[in-house]
Amino acid sequence: MLRSAVLACVVLASAGVAFLQTPARAQPLAVSQCQAIARALPGAGFVQLASAGPFAPQPQPVATRDQTVAITFLGHSTFLLETPGGVTIATDYSGFHRPPQPPRVATMNKAHSTHYTLTPGPEIAHVLHGWSDDGNAADHDLVVGDAYIRNVPTDIRAGYGGAMEPNGNSIFIFEIAGLCIGHLGHLHHELDETDYAEIGRLDVVMVPVDGGLTMGAESMVRVVTRLRSALILPMHRRGPPVESFLGLFGPGFDRTMADSATVTVSLRTLPRKPLIMVLQGL
Repeated sequence: MLRSAVLACVVLASAGVAFLQTPARAQPLAVSQCQAIARALPGAGFVQLASAGPFAPQPQPVATRDQTVAITFLGHSTFLLETPGGVTIATDYSGFHRPPQPPRVATMNKAHSTHYTLTPGPEIAHVLHGWSDDGNAADHDLVVGDAYIRNVPTDIRAGYGGAMEPNGNSIFIFEIAGLCIGHLGHLHHELDETDYAEIGRLDVVMVPVDGGLTMGAESMVRVVTRLRSALILPMHRRGPPVESFLGLFGPGFDRTMADSATVTVSLRTLPRKPLIMVLQGL
């Protein structure tokens, strides 16, 4: 009689990260909870955690829902994420906007002087490039402490002539304490259904609002609206005032100007209505 392999699924409640493990595999294979929830609903692009409707995800353990993630805007497109377990992650780390201490993880979405550095420092244990030098797409699936980090490659303009470079940018996604946190990086085109499927659910999203250096404001509004994240954090502002970006959203979004560069968020405290929060320093 044929016997099928049995997969054991171990869920780390404190991190919101699941693993699949077989007897023949020494290292567990990380599984995205953000993708799993979105893909479980055919025809649905997003499920908001705060929803009480039939498509709400399974309730998280209280210990997970109460855990908070601190997100601090350091400048340009660099944020510092601090997990409940003490892991620190700096996005778009270029060396210009440094956290008080070297982060444990640094992500760099594209090879541009304001988004990466060739000398990040030996203190940073994991340096993740959003592009690949061998012509292939970057592919990251990394568990660091209580954080699971992955990327979704996107194309990017090679110059101002309009030609696109395949897989030159990455959207980095951080799954921490049951939250799905996404950094769109230097996004140059509207996402398609394949991209949205790879991203899955995003509870928090960091969005460039430069008005055209990445892509036009109207296109970015369509992406943000489609993602339906609970918390939207503008970044990468040059040119138009942020009020111009905020004014493009309808009554389905709340807006607030934070009195700090840091916001702490958990599954329990996610806003029920999508909230655009402008952190101090933008």
